[in-house]
Amino acid sequence: MIDPLRIRSLNDAPVRPDREWVLYWMVSSRRIGFNPALERAAAHARALKRPLLVLDAVECDYPWANARFHACAIGSLWDLAARFQSAGIAHYPYVEPEPGAARGLLAALAAQACVVVTDDSPAFFFPRSRAAAARRLDVALEAVDGVGLLPVRAAPRGFLRAVDFRRHLASALPTHLGRFPLADSLSEPLPRAPSLPAAVTARWPLARPGDPLPAVVDRSVAPVAWKPGETAAIRDLRSFVARLDDYTEDRRHPDREGTSRLSPALHWGHLSVHAIWAEIADRCGVDVVAGWEGLPEPHRNFLDELVTWRELTHNTAAFLPNYDAYDSLPWWALESLAKHAGDPRPYLYEVEDLETASTHDPVWNAAQRQLVAEGRIHNYLRMVWGKKVLEWSPSPEEGFRTLLHLNNRYAIDGRDPNSVGGIAWVFGRYDRPWGPERPIFGLIRYMSSEATVRKVKMKEYLRNHQ
Repeated sequence: MIDPLRIRSLNDAPVRPDREWVLYWMVSSRRIGFNPALERAAAHARALKRPLLVLDAVECDYPWANARFHACAIGSLWDLAARFQSAGIAHYPYVEPEPGAARGLLAALAAQACVVVTDDSPAFFFPRSRAAAARRLDVALEAVDGVGLLPVRAAPRGFLRAVDFRRHLASALPTHLGRFPLADSLSEPLPRAPSLPAAVTARWPLARPGDPLPAVVDRSVAPVAWKPGETAAIRDLRSFVARLDDYTEDRRHPDREGTSRLSPALHWGHLSVHAIWAEIADRCGVDVVAGWEGLPEPHRNFLDELVTWRELTHNTAAFLPNYDAYDSLPWWALESLAKHAGDPRPYLYEVEDLETASTHDPVWNAAQRQLVAEGRIHNYLRMVWGKKVLEWSPSPEEGFRTLLHLNNRYAIDGRDPNSVGGIAWVFGRYDRPWGPERPIFGLIRYMSSEATVRKVKMKEYLRNHQ
């Protein structure tokens, strides 16, 4: 049974059982495994004895649209297409060729739908898209949350500190672990796939492998080597879990590359947190319902980061308006940063200098070059990278905007509540005041490149990104 706290009705329109199909509007959970929205849509299809149609549309005018992100979004289409075909599911992949071209496609398919199910995510443009659809459609529209182990709506409020959210998890999570989504929502047979209406496919042609990128997409940010799709994500997950014993020590050192590197797959919806926990539990021989208190330390440390910190940032996105704006930071941080906004800066850099890694700091430059080339920064260095931009910007507000720009333009897990939360942490969110009070930083936690070089092993990393 799907956890009821994961399901929301978005309008008052009825289910219409006399229509042709159940429509799953796949938006942020582009996977088959551990996908509560797909599970819900498949359950509707079986109950109504109607086929399931999956709409997987990629628009081209979303914020920071570029070739890198389009490759991530489109790359999963063909992985899913093969799996849906083998399960007898009708799959409608559509890649918008120009801004506005997709307008009307959802409504055209929903006009023949008994019910429409979509993904529930609190971030980016997804809430606006869902709200607009709820106003337009004459059929029941449901949003199903597949974000984390804990449903976003299971929290009574927004949490400002990890320690408080961790306590909430400890009390709430056991109930929800007992309502695990299915590892394969399509294992049971479904009614025969429908034929796609010719009038619709003529106006909105199905995407094909090798189709050119839309002209409007920014080609200056090139695709990276990371392979998108659920198949690749599961392979990467198993590779990481096999070396998880060394996580506690190796994750700190860029030369060892002990981090999971699963954040992009989570961001793009190619991998579920449930899949990660199930893989770890299976390897450790524990029941997924039991939790991870008895696991080895490296496994507990990783799961704390994956669940506590990641789901805390989604909690913030759900409960804090304008969570990605500077003025949403904690009052004490805003007060301290304002007090030191006029402090002299030893270095000031334009955004163009930062994008091209043209600073005096070799550690920062290496991190920025990795971001541009690979779409990621090693987790530990990402914190230092952010702190230096705060230090080198004319004002903290401008530093915040610059970090959002760099992160959201280049990082393949950018624009995600988790990566936005990391930027906000640089400026004090989820943290506490730190003394002694310093120029520029005030009571914000201070980090330096010099201390980082002393603490972590990164000689090879610096050579690779010089």
